[in-house]
Amino acid sequence: MALSYKARRRLALLILIVGLPAYIVAAISVVNLFERPPFVLELAIYVGLGVLWALPFKFVFRGVGKPDPDEVSDENKAE
Repeated sequence: MALSYKARRRLALLILIVGLPAYIVAAISVVNLFERPPFVLELAIYVGLGVLWALPFKFVFRGVGKPDPDEVSDENKAE
């Protein structure tokens, strides 16, 4: 079942407000369990984790910043 545009916007907002901060805390906690690696390796780990978190949510974020495709524009209302 495909999510509606409004549902995807709400879910994206929830992911960004609740999920992303929780993921950041979890990533930092996991990296801190090990002895601190060299700066470049640590940076690579955080960049990799930063990209990794978004992969499962690509379908939610796709097209969210664009106008609602189901909304009837003013030009179409006049016809």
